[in-house]
Amino acid sequence: MIRGKFITLEGGEGVGKTTNLAFIKDYLEQHDIPVVVTREPGGTKLAEKIRQLLLDKKSEAISEQAELLMMFAARAQHIKHVIEPALAQGKWVLCDRFTDATYAYQGGGRNMKISVIEGLENLVQGNLRPDLTLLLDAPVEVGIERAGKRGAFDRFESEQVSFFENVRRAYLLQAELHPERIKIVKANQPLVEVQRAIGDVMRIFLGLSANHSTTPSWHRKLT
Repeated sequence: MIRGKFITLEGGEGVGKTTNLAFIKDYLEQHDIPVVVTREPGGTKLAEKIRQLLLDKKSEAISEQAELLMMFAARAQHIKHVIEPALAQGKWVLCDRFTDATYAYQGGGRNMKISVIEGLENLVQGNLRPDLTLLLDAPVEVGIERAGKRGAFDRFESEQVSFFENVRRAYLLQAELHPERIKIVKANQPLVEVQRAIGDVMRIFLGLSANHSTTPSWHRKLT
């Protein structure tokens, strides 16, 4: 059986990952590609419990080291019980954040040593890396304003603006280091433009012709 592809969607707060995750899922399913949608931290019962601890701003203060180790503990469960089995079955995995987020949030935001993150990445993931990553990028003030409309902030969303500036810089550095894998999409455009750009990336990744439609079925039905 042909191994599936692993696609991740990255970006800071309020860049529209949830909406565009659904768009990409629809795009893949239009092309008869079986897809598993998941998220990080999370994806399994244990990993979701770790997620709750990480996001709860009312819990005890979490040290930078504990936060990093909890991220990779959740990731280890996620890979073993969800990601690897799906890929081995020929399914494509579409994940809301993965290790690029760790380089951004713990590396950039928490100023943790990149060498430590790399060591944990190699330990937990082995050779597993995303085949494609779409990085939704927007100015920090735009993302924070959007995130504020969703309701109360969680532990990460409650950080200072400088934290998110560092996160964004770290994300863009990852894209600079891995241009063959990470494709930047400007997320401060109107949604239709964002999804057109995502559609172009997906079309190229799937090896489709330039005149192939990138409009999702649900949108075509409305127009």
